[in-house]
Amino acid sequence: MLCRYPVKGLSAEMLSSVSLSAGQGFPSDRRYAIANGEWVFDAAGFVPRPKTDYLALVKYERLAALSTSWRDSDGTLQVRERDGRTQRFDLGNASDRERFSDLMLRVLDGISLPGRPELVSADGIRFTDVSVYSPALMNAISLINLATLRDLGRAMGVELDPLRFRANLYFDNGVPWSELDWLDRNVKIGSATARIVRQTRRCAATNVNPVTAERDLGIPQALAKHFGHVFCGVYAGIVTDGEAGLGDEVGPL
Repeated sequence: MLCRYPVKGLSAEMLSSVSLSAGQGFPSDRRYAIANGEWVFDAAGFVPRPKTDYLALVKYERLAALSTSWRDSDGTLQVRERDGRTQRFDLGNASDRERFSDLMLRVLDGISLPGRPELVSADGIRFTDVSVYSPALMNAISLINLATLRDLGRAMGVELDPLRFRANLYFDNGVPWSELDWLDRNVKIGSATARIVRQTRRCAATNVNPVTAERDLGIPQALAKHFGHVFCGVYAGIVTDGEAGLGDEVGPL
């Protein structure tokens, strides 16, 4: 699977193929985020902030009930609620951004928020979780091995929905946990080359069921209990340009 998340914390969009460019992140991924109202976004002086400074699943599981669709052609986002109510927002329009903030307040009604939610973005900024560690990691893409998820699910006695893990690229090499050994190695992703730069430490966001929008599992706790660590998946930086499609090979060079 190939997935992008145009707005940090909101739903995944499935792609059939993607063009990857050296030094750049997954196209249209995490290009927007929803600031929690406790701080003021300043594009010129922006310093990456932790995920808890945004509306994200780590604290606000109700966001998983929203189904979103981003349109590159005109910069609009469609949001559909569980009851079928649907709105489209021009994210370059100030009044539409205000309407989007209103929607967030309604969706999270009854939950104490630090302030009024604000949709934020700027050229050259991606709101990846690991952007706080380095400028390069702002453009990292995330990978998950489906064989690893099967092994984790076996240990937990459940079948895990891969979308809990909000990765950009899901592959299956049949060897659970092998990707954790790829750190500091180059890997092939379709016709592109990437370098594995970080293991993915899992947080409470993975406990949210992407179908029910309920917090129903303890995945970081299960990782620690059954495997002695809290890592599942890896981050990679793109080294050479290339195309990636469904079913393409992913593995170390």
